Amino acid sequence: MAFFDFSLDKLQEYKPPRVEPDDFDAFWRDTLDRARQFPLDAKFERAEWGLATLDVFDVTFNGYAGQPIKGWLLLPRERAQKLPCIVEFIGYGGGRGYPYNWLVYASAGLAHFVMDTRGQGSVWLHGDTPDSDASSPQAPGFMTRGILSPETYYYRRVFTDAVRAIEAAQSHPAIDATRLAIAGRSQGGGITIAVSGLLPDIVRAAIPEVPFLCHYRRAAQIVDTDPYAEIARYCRAHRDQVEPVFRTLAYFDGVNFATRARAPALFSTSLMDNICPPSTVFAAYNHYTGEKQIKVYEFNLHDGGGIHQIAENLRFVKARLA
Repeated sequence: MAFFDFSLDKLQEYKPPRVEPDDFDAFWRDTLDRARQFPLDAKFERAEWGLATLDVFDVTFNGYAGQPIKGWLLLPRERAQKLPCIVEFIGYGGGRGYPYNWLVYASAGLAHFVMDTRGQGSVWLHGDTPDSDASSPQAPGFMTRGILSPETYYYRRVFTDAVRAIEAAQSHPAIDATRLAIAGRSQGGGITIAVSGLLPDIVRAAIPEVPFLCHYRRAAQIVDTDPYAEIARYCRAHRDQVEPVFRTLAYFDGVNFATRARAPALFSTSLMDNICPPSTVFAAYNHYTGEKQIKVYEFNLHDGGGIHQIAENLRFVKARLA
């Protein structure tokens, strides 16, 4: 894949006008208030996976509408005091998999809470959490599920689950509730930006890697790869619903959440990424109001920084949660 987006000089200055609904804050306040009417009921069941240095817990907590969400909690076995925690969200199509998929942060001495993504986990990493049915037709995938209204849109449920995942992590007695970071790659990065904006007084550090779910309209216009292409296919079939689609998506755009975030953040992007185009990442990054930095990988696709970025992430989060 050759360069197809703006030059790096232009990307560093790219700060498009935001399209934000007047009731954005009220919508999310009401959404989270409704979710909190249900008990969190976080359960941590010890699970044996043959890991000599880590304790593993099979997690269940109540997310959107009190619906049960799965996850993992990994803790260093040797711990003398409460631990800082990093809550991680998963890329598109993936689920929580097995604890073996999530060994880095706990091995480095942090608590690591991994949230399963409702309805996903049948593409590259298996999941265990179902999603409720939406109320309108959709293109295959999750991007257009319930897309004609913010009330029914799929990511309303996912972002709410993510906020409740933070609250579940805070409830565990081994975790220092005042030292929480969040992280995720691709879809997980988009969820990370959303939670940073929804919980600006709780999150201490954020790591959105090659984040998805940002600047939707430009993304759907300049790439023909999934998942953004799901939006374009839906709009081709429903020509009369294009504006309602993008009105809904404005409630879920990382660009709008970024203006509400205050935690120090480490972003990453790749200049040849045709899944999450760099201009959509920089749109969120340049609107992000907290302390921030971004790692740019010139010749990479959606693989981003790979293991190199993991090393960057670990240094960043340990410094912020020390």
